[in-house]
Order: sequence, then structure tokens, then C-alpha cells
Amino acid sequence: MNLSDMTPLIALSPLDGRYRSKTKQLVNYLSEAALNRERMVVETEWMIFLSEADDGSSVIPGVKPLSDEEKTYLRNIPRSFDEKGIAEHHAIEAVTHHDVKAVEYYIDRRLDAAERKLGHPTQLTHLAPLVHFACTSEDINNLSYARCVQHAVHDVWLPACDAVLAKLTDGAHQFADLPLLAMTHGQPATPTTLGKELAVFAWRLSRQRQKVAHQEILGKINGATGTFGAHTVVLPNVNWLDLSRRFVTERMGLEWNPLTTQIESHDWMAELFGTIAHANRILHNLCVDMWMYISRGVFTQIPVKGATGSSTMPHKVNPILFENAEANFEISCSFLDTLATTLVESRWQRDLTDSTTQRNIGSAFGYSLLALDNLLTGLTQVQPNKAHMHAELEDNWEVLGEPIQTVMRAEALAGVPGMDHPYEKVKELMRGKRITHADIERFVASLHLPDDVAQRLRNLTPETYIGLAPQLARFASGTQGVTDAQAPRESHSLR
Repeated sequence: MNLSDMTPLIALSPLDGRYRSKTKQLVNYLSEAALNRERMVVETEWMIFLSEADDGSSVIPGVKPLSDEEKTYLRNIPRSFDEKGIAEHHAIEAVTHHDVKAVEYYIDRRLDAAERKLGHPTQLTHLAPLVHFACTSEDINNLSYARCVQHAVHDVWLPACDAVLAKLTDGAHQFADLPLLAMTHGQPATPTTLGKELAVFAWRLSRQRQKVAHQEILGKINGATGTFGAHTVVLPNVNWLDLSRRFVTERMGLEWNPLTTQIESHDWMAELFGTIAHANRILHNLCVDMWMYISRGVFTQIPVKGATGSSTMPHKVNPILFENAEANFEISCSFLDTLATTLVESRWQRDLTDSTTQRNIGSAFGYSLLALDNLLTGLTQVQPNKAHMHAELEDNWEVLGEPIQTVMRAEALAGVPGMDHPYEKVKELMRGKRITHADIERFVASLHLPDDVAQRLRNLTPETYIGLAPQLARFASGTQGVTDAQAPRESHSLR
């Protein structure tokens, strides 16, 4: 059996096969059918717009202002673009070998049928010349892609990003006080809290999320090389610049780009794709950290009933969701980086490299969406191993070397004798050695510090040496201002 001949068709891309349930929302915005539907929206709205001059007449001589019924008829063309419509457009394009021209002819057929459909005479039957009036294909394409991407970002990608962000923010709040042995260069370092470390990722992601949400999305409608050439020859007294601006901003809901070649320059796309790639990489960093936390024992995974971790080792619960997220973020970034690099260049007034490149926007978003789903599911299936976290801290009293030598520096500046070479003295005591609570107590006692200072150090443990980490975690989770006075807290016992 030749798999390519089977029906229903077998997907080549995993986004449309194995992972379709996770990415199918994007089909409504970034598929070929969605793009053609949006092209019909632009074409029909342009017809309606040209029929509505400020003085109540039409911009185009010979075209009467459209009735509400006629406007509804035109707007129903994209709204009713279903399986039969998709097949019909495909058949037209098979002849034209031009997707936008196929859209034009598709609309022409609906205009031809308008009188029969409405049940009475209508000027729509004679308005085929108004379809695509004074437009180049890129006038339609740039607006269609912009609206498709705009809706995909706000209706699909941002909600998925926000779900991960909410999970991180909740964790930052829930575990704000939970001590965690930090690792710098893979070695034990100044303790932090689990909440503060999750808050770091929440804070980083929220910045990129805001940039994505407020990205300027541009559009243009200005003719074959951006000069309004045909427009001004046909109707030299019309203010085409104002009409173009109003159509892009008021009808299309985009920002107007007045200066382009044949194509809108795609700079906004490069900016947006760069920001989403940056968000991907931040979350890739989180996936790697989570994988290592699981390997280290800081997190335990909650087994999924019936799931298999290994085909030969029954005991295993593998961190596959974080691994899958890593891979899918990487693939998304590769698409986004290529798009951002390719789209900002065009030979002279136009070449076609952007056309085929933009067809992969859906894949770029699809792999990011899949990774976000992997990551969110992974985060819901882990829990802190508090006993292990406590044991790590208890086994690394040497992390108190930093506050001890810093206290010695402060006392030296205050004139307390015997505080010379604080860093070197602590280094001699601790570097490369296993240090116990008793070692710390003996060393502090040998310093003959003022009683209050000595008592402060005696009360310090790896578990309580977490600085302002809880306050920082609560700031990122929105439950406390970063400059608020630190509330008194008790030691967070993990026993």
C-alpha cells in the first residue's frame, strides 16, 4: 500500500498528525484555508469601503453606495467559506496558478449569483471590476497575513503563554518561603527559595509577553510599487493617502505603513517573531532547569496511571514532557529565526522569497504552542521533594561562609580587632571541605564578635539563609511590592 494514496490523507507534519489535538486551534488562523478566507475579507471590505465616500456617494464613479443587504451579502462570502468553497478555490487556483487571482475569481462567481441569491436586481451583479480595484496581490496578502497573525497571537498563543505564566506565578507565591540549595557552576551556593527561582522565570516571561501583546502590526494598500500609481491615474482628485490610512486602521484594525515597495516590509513580523523566539528560549531554559531539578531530586514526578516510562525498566518515570518541550521550542525558534531573517529583505521593489517563507508561520507558532502545552502539563505533574531539599541544605553548611566573611568585613570597618583577612580565613576553613554545624559554631566563637552579631550568626542555618528571596518571590507573583518592608517570618521547617 502506498501511504501517499490513502484516504483520509496521512499527515506529513506531526503538527497535523500526532499533535493535531494540541495545535488545531491555529488552523483557524494560520492555515492556507484561513489565509484565503482572510483574503476574501480584505477584498470584500475594500469593495464596501470604496462604495462609501464621506459625502454619501461612492469613491468610484458609476458605483452606487451599497445597501446594507448588499454589504451583508459581500461579507457572507468569507463567512460561508466552507469545505465546498475551499475545494472550489483550489480548483480555480489549479487553472490560474495564482492564489490571490483565484480569490478574485471566486468572489466574481458570487457576484454573478447575487441577483439569484437575493431574489431581486442588485448592482452586485455588475461589480466584478470593483473586485481587487487598483490592488496588487501584496495589498491583499500583507493585510491578510497581518490579521491572521494578529488573531493567532491574541486568541491562541497569548492564552497558552498566560497559562504557563500563571502556573509559574502560582508556584512563586506557593513556594516563596521554601528554602532551596542554590547551585552556581553546579556547586553548592547561597541558598534561595523555590518560589524565588520560579519567580525569576515568571518575571522574564512576563516582559516578553507584554512585548508580544503590544506589538505594532502594520499594513499597507498602495499599489504595485507603493506609489498609488494606478489610483492617481484613474482618479487624480481622490485623497488616496487618507483612504489608504483609514482602510488599514479603521477597517483592518492595523497600523498604517505609508512607505513601502510592492510589499509591506515585514519589519513588524521580524520584531514579533524575535520576541516569541526570545520567550521560547526563556522557557527552554526553564525546561532544562526542571529536568536537572528532577534529576537532582528537588522535584518528584507524579506518575500518570497506566503510563510507561521505559520499555525495559518498569521503575522509570522519565521527564519526557520537559524534554519534548525543549525540542519543540528549539524547532519553533528555528522557524521564527529564519522567518525574521528572510522576511526583512526583498530585492529592489519585490521578490517572491517572502511568499513561500510566510507559509511556514503556522509551523513556527505550532511548535511553540505544542511546547507550551508540554511545559504546562509537565509543571502540573511535579511536586517539590521537601525532605530531599532539607537534606541538601543540612549537608552543605559551608554555604554560610559568605555571610560569615561579610560580617567580618563589616566589623573590621567598625573597628573590631581580629577581623583582618576575613575572606582568606573563611576560605582556609571551608574550601574543598565538608563543614558541619559544629564547625561553624566553633569558628564563630573563635572570632570574639560582639554578642549580638555572634548570636545572629549562631542563629543562621542554611535553611534560614535565604535573604529577601520570599519577598522577591511574592513581588513577582503580585502579592507584595518589591520595596515593601520585609514581614517577620519564622524558619520554614521541612521536617
